[in-house]
Amino acid sequence: MKYILIATLALAILPSVFGEDRGKLVFEDKFDRNESQETTEEIGNDWSTNSKTRAGGNKQVDLKDGAMHITMHADADHAVGVGHDAEFRDGTVEMRFMLEDAQDVLGVDIADPQCKEVHSGHLFKIDVGTKQVVVDDKKTGVMNMKFYEARKAKTLTPKQLAFIAAQKRTFPGTLETGKWHSLLIKVVGDTVSVSIDGKVVASVTAAGVAHPTKRMIRLSVGRQAWVDDVRVFASAAATEK
Repeated sequence: MKYILIATLALAILPSVFGEDRGKLVFEDKFDRNESQETTEEIGNDWSTNSKTRAGGNKQVDLKDGAMHITMHADADHAVGVGHDAEFRDGTVEMRFMLEDAQDVLGVDIADPQCKEVHSGHLFKIDVGTKQVVVDDKKTGVMNMKFYEARKAKTLTPKQLAFIAAQKRTFPGTLETGKWHSLLIKVVGDTVSVSIDGKVVASVTAAGVAHPTKRMIRLSVGRQAWVDDVRVFASAAATEK
């Protein structure tokens, strides 16, 4: 995959993080199991979804060919959310993924459901598409309860809208469809870096990233995406604090 990066010093050629010691493994799933039936979701391994509340209970997540296939149902009123507990302070989230269509996007939402400052615990999110990677500090921006409630009441001011928009950073690039890619999200302090196929494609420093405890990963899919070999690590330095 060839990635064309916008010019920032943060995205200068950096050593690959894939050879580093990840730390303590806190969660892993290779999806090497079968469902007992094809009618309802049966992901297993303590994954949860929003299909019951957002898609009328229709099946949106399927285990197929040793991977997880996520497809938003036609009746759904929200992107598919597939979540799992995985607690860390600093650490890495990695997986393999495939997008089959140019419009497909895989979102990885890092959350702390116990944090009441933000709606539904949203801290920050990485959206990986075929033309760009987007990093959004949701704790500071759109999901901060102050802005969330104002948005529902339709009272957000132009200044607030501009502030929210500024919490989102976009990194243009090109991702090949129909091919498996590796994704690694690395969190150190207040900085998150995103690597695809071993190359750093995005790096953002934000207050939401600095949130002390990340307790859950949520995959967000508005069309469809394939995911496999999910692993979450807590860095050794962070666990010793």
